[in-house]
Formats: sequence, C-alpha cells, structure tokens
Amino acid sequence: MSQPQTQPAKTGAAPVAVAGNTEPLLAMVLESLDDDQAQEVVTIPLEGKSSIADHMIVASGRSSRQVTAIAQKLAERIKHAGYGSPKIEGLPAADWVVVDAGDVIVHVFRPEVRSFYNLERMWGFGDAAAGAA
Repeated sequence: MSQPQTQPAKTGAAPVAVAGNTEPLLAMVLESLDDDQAQEVVTIPLEGKSSIADHMIVASGRSSRQVTAIAQKLAERIKHAGYGSPKIEGLPAADWVVVDAGDVIVHVFRPEVRSFYNLERMWGFGDAAAGAA
C-alpha cells in the first residue's frame, strides 16, 4: 500500500483505540465504507449521550448482497488494522447488519429497511443528510 494513511503499518505495535480517542478507528471505518460504495453514510456522535459507543454510523447498501459485502469487508479491515474482531449481527438475512467495533458501531441497511427503522431520527438526526460523512 503506497498510501500510508490508508492503513496503519503492518509492522510494530498494533493501533489501539484509546478511551476518548476513537478518531483513527472512525476514520478507518468511514474510509472502508467509502471504498465499498456504501450510500448515505451518516455519523452520529454518541459521546455524552450513550455509553454503548462513541460513534454510530448508519449506511445503506443497494442490495442484500452489497450489505453483506460491506459488513464483511469492514469487519476484516477492522481486525487486520489491529482493533480486534468486531461482532457482526444480521448477516443471514442482510437486511440490517450491525458491526460492533467497540467504540464505533456501524449499521448497514438495505434502503427500505433503513427508512422503516429510521435510526437517525431516533438519535436526533431527522434528516439523513445531517451529519453525513
């Protein structure tokens, strides 16, 4: 990889998300979603609102197949970057897949399912464009 900012170096100490400093993990997740052409990516800051994570990301894939691919590639990249193995829920149906990387939780939806659950509105982001990355 000729772009040093794309991925952390494979040698030396593995990157670790220090409490209160989730920016490297967040940046890597957003880059992965962009690389895999996730649509309507919205980042919701949770720090001070919830103890489940510091950031929640909501994104869409065009089909169940793309939702599965986005989630699986993201989980692989998180693991290979040294952040541990994220938990993945929802792969069999791939309507709504959650990738839990600890301080960053990613929800990947098919568009119809995303509009039904409307997580952005529940967290105070009524317009999907608000907080978009």
